[in-house]
Formats: sequence, structure tokens, C-alpha cells
Amino acid sequence: MNVKELDTPALLIDQEILLENIRSMQAYAEANGVKLRPHTKTHKMPYVARLQEEAGASGITVAKTGEAEVMAAHGLDDIFIANQVVGKTKLERIRKLAETIDVSFGVDSPVQIKQIEEVFSGAQKPAQVLVEIEVGEKRSGVIEESGFRELLEVIRNSEHVQFRGVFSHDGHTYKAENAEQCRELFEEASGRTLQFAEIARDEGMEPETVSIGSTPPFLLGFNIPNGITEIRPGTYVFMDASQSNVLGHYGRCAATVLTTVISKPTRERVITDVGAKGITAQTRNAGITATKGLGKIKEFDGVYLDGVFDEHAIIYNENFSRQVEIGDKVRIIPNHICPVCNLHERAWLVFGGDIVQEIPVEARGKLG
Repeated sequence: MNVKELDTPALLIDQEILLENIRSMQAYAEANGVKLRPHTKTHKMPYVARLQEEAGASGITVAKTGEAEVMAAHGLDDIFIANQVVGKTKLERIRKLAETIDVSFGVDSPVQIKQIEEVFSGAQKPAQVLVEIEVGEKRSGVIEESGFRELLEVIRNSEHVQFRGVFSHDGHTYKAENAEQCRELFEEASGRTLQFAEIARDEGMEPETVSIGSTPPFLLGFNIPNGITEIRPGTYVFMDASQSNVLGHYGRCAATVLTTVISKPTRERVITDVGAKGITAQTRNAGITATKGLGKIKEFDGVYLDGVFDEHAIIYNENFSRQVEIGDKVRIIPNHICPVCNLHERAWLVFGGDIVQEIPVEARGKLG
């Protein structure tokens, strides 16, 4: 079937670009002597995760326990949950997963360790944890060295919790004003991560893994410092408008949303059939990932979504309006692909103008 025969809205994945994105990031990791553990929260598709592993990825990263369960059910057996997991219910689910796969997850507080110790009492193997280090994003993670040492001591004295290493996420690089500032932020974040890894060694707890994440520094090809063992980019696999702005072009965007023009109520206003429920209303408003509008129309230079309702996209562009008719289909490059994938039940893998196959988004909606 030809792409233009698809009902809309539809999430499209360009096969050729997808495979090149996977190949190039794998080559980058190997050239820097580190493992690649891609973050699959971007796509939520076991099919794509398997492609990444087949290309050489050492395992996968997920954001939530539910995503880990879906990936494990589809044969992915080396999974890191890059998040703090809190509460007996979720920890029991991880204990169950650990019976059949290699699963690790994040911590940043002694309180979490006490919960984990209780749930994993009597388990076949101890819980595998990595300590998150806050490196500038101002999100979760250990901040003070004293708190890190205290946390390590609690882990050391826990019978059912094993220290696996440290990890960080330099998401603040998204707001860097230019590539040079991005490099500075990346090097500071990597240096801080390595600093805490060294503290762990001083405490007699060797980190098997020293893991860093965030796509922009890797797109820009920065050298990865010695001592880092693993990288966890996610968005690179599909790309989006914000990450494309890091490169200055949209040639690596594998994912688009196909949408139909359904109304032209004025000379300049065009309405299509995808709204916030299929494209989101997200923007990035600062730095190298800053976006225009709420998405870019792929086939037309300088045409962006001006607004969205739940089920409608709004474009104000008289020149664009003259070139399209009601019933025509266009493709939107989303500003942020990760939440967009979570809004669709399936994606369509395409080559040229033809559909190759349907890909279910099995981890869609797995928020816990």
C-alpha cells in the first residue's frame, strides 16, 4: 500500500533513515570505546529495540517498570530503568523481572534502599542499583558528596542490594546557546559523573558502569571522556524538530505524523486532522533545540503548526494554503517525538512511498 492511502493521523517511520540513525550512533559509541544502551522511551517499540541490539547495543534503557515488562516480554533481557523506583508494588514487579532477565534501576536516597532491601529479602539474587548523580539538569539525583557516601554505606550494609555503578542525564545541554556551550556543559556533567565514580572507588565500591545520557552532545560528535563506560541516547533513533535544530537540518528525521487537510476556512488558515492528542502541544523555547511553532510541515519550507486543539492542527500561511487542497495529506515533523510515540497505537514503517510493515507501539501508556 502507498503511504498516501493510509488513514490519518498516522505515525510514519522512514526505514532508511531509521537504520542509518541506528548505525551511526552505534559506530560513534564503538569509536569512543563505550557501550551503547539506547533509551527506548523514545519509541516504546520492541521491534525497534531489537534493531538497536542487533546493530550492537549492549542492552536497553527504559523509563518505567511497565516499559521494562513489555520489553522483557518481547525478548529483551538486559534492561536498565533510568529512574528511581519507589513503592512495594513496583519493586515486587522488578523482583519478578529479575528472575528471568538482567534488570537494574536507579536510586538516589537511603530511603529507597530500605524499601528495596525489604522487598528483595529472600530473592534469588540481589537488586542491581545504579546511583543517579545530579549534574546540572536540576532534576533527581545525588547532589552532595556527603549524601553519596551515606547512600553507599547503606547499600554496602544491605544484604539484598548490589551497587552496580553511577549514571547521570545532562538534559540541560538542550538549552545550550551554541555548540561550544553544549560542549562545556557536557564536559562538566561528565566530569562530575566521573568524580562520583571515583568517590565510590575510594569507598571500596567499584562501579561496573559509569553511564551518561542526552542526545545533543553525541549528535555533535564530542569525545567521550575516559572512564565513561556507557551512553544512553534516546531521541537519535527517530529524531525530531528540536534535535534536528542541533544539526541545522531535518535530514535525519525518521519519524513524521501523516495528517489530512480537512478544512480551509479562510485564505490563510488551514486545518488538519491531528491535534494535541496525536502531535502534542510541546515546544522547546531556548538554546540549540529551540523550535518554531508546534511542529514543522516536512514538505514545505518555513511552514509550521501555529496551534492545536485536541483534534485539530492550525496553520496560518496563505502561500501554503494556495498549494494544498482539502483531502491532501502532509507530514509533520514533531517538536518532541518521545511523547508523540506514546500517543499512537501503531507506527508504519515506510520505504520511499510504500508501507513496509506495521509496528505496534507495545509500551504505549506504560507510565508506572
